[in-house]
Amino acid sequence: MSDIAAAPAFPAYRAPKWLPGGHAQTLYPLLIKPLPPAYRRERWETPDGDFIDLDWIDGAAGQPVVVLFHGLEGSSRSHYATALMQALQARGWTGVVSHFRGCSGEINRLPRAYHSGDSDEVDWVLHRLHQQHPYRPLFAVGVSLGGNALLKWLGEREFRAGDLLRAAAAVCAPLDLAACGHQLGRGFNRLYTRHFLQTLKHNAAEKLRHYPGLFDEQRMRHARNLYEFDDAVTAPLHGFAGADDYWRRASAKPFLRSIRLPTLLLAAKNDPFLPAHALPHADEASPQVTLDLAHEGGHVGFVAGSLPGRLDWMPQRLLHFFDHGN
Repeated sequence: MSDIAAAPAFPAYRAPKWLPGGHAQTLYPLLIKPLPPAYRRERWETPDGDFIDLDWIDGAAGQPVVVLFHGLEGSSRSHYATALMQALQARGWTGVVSHFRGCSGEINRLPRAYHSGDSDEVDWVLHRLHQQHPYRPLFAVGVSLGGNALLKWLGEREFRAGDLLRAAAAVCAPLDLAACGHQLGRGFNRLYTRHFLQTLKHNAAEKLRHYPGLFDEQRMRHARNLYEFDDAVTAPLHGFAGADDYWRRASAKPFLRSIRLPTLLLAAKNDPFLPAHALPHADEASPQVTLDLAHEGGHVGFVAGSLPGRLDWMPQRLLHFFDHGN
């Protein structure tokens, strides 16, 4: 990627005038999300006796491979996943959505599930993808929770990340989990929290059916916000002392200075999930990190065009970065 400095910059995101505000820009994509493509599902057995499911879009031989790590309670059917996979399909590239444990429609086997700092899982997936396709360029995209986990992995591995990936991108990552968690507990944002807790509590109850006494059921069921849920469930399941310890150790922001791979960090300043003051400044990230901090876009929204709108701006932004590095 040494000869790409002269490539033209991708047009900055501009929200449609008919879709004002971070909440509308976050929620509206759910109304226009494209139908999921015809995925090919593949199940991988994990080294610890569990499994993950990956949904593939097979491209032409020799073309790049792009792996997507989805957001909290997301999947290959999430609007951003289907939009990206359509863009890859149009190019003839291979795309794959790597589901975090328990997110592919079937509960996983082990007590553990997944969390925002699950960089070891990212590491295992990327190594196996590289082994499967050793001669094809491999790119990684992380969205929301998946973006935080990917950025943390990039900072932890530093130069070794380049042994596996050509470049990476993170979209609307909750880089400061404490700031994000408290933000989601305020005002209209509690709507998102209720949505997440509905599925998180359902999955947690399923865990208890298989593993009675795994955590405090009453605390789980009475959790009113993400802090209380993470303190009761996520932290003890994954080796953290509590929600504060989890949010501090799993946040990707402190790792940004250690990233040594070309990485795009795409975010919106009106993202309801992460307050603008928690977004990184240039001196908080390594020179290898390109900060694209749009004024609008919501949380993984980035709707473009006239009514009814399109979801193609974000995929094309990511692919432009993979092509040109800016």
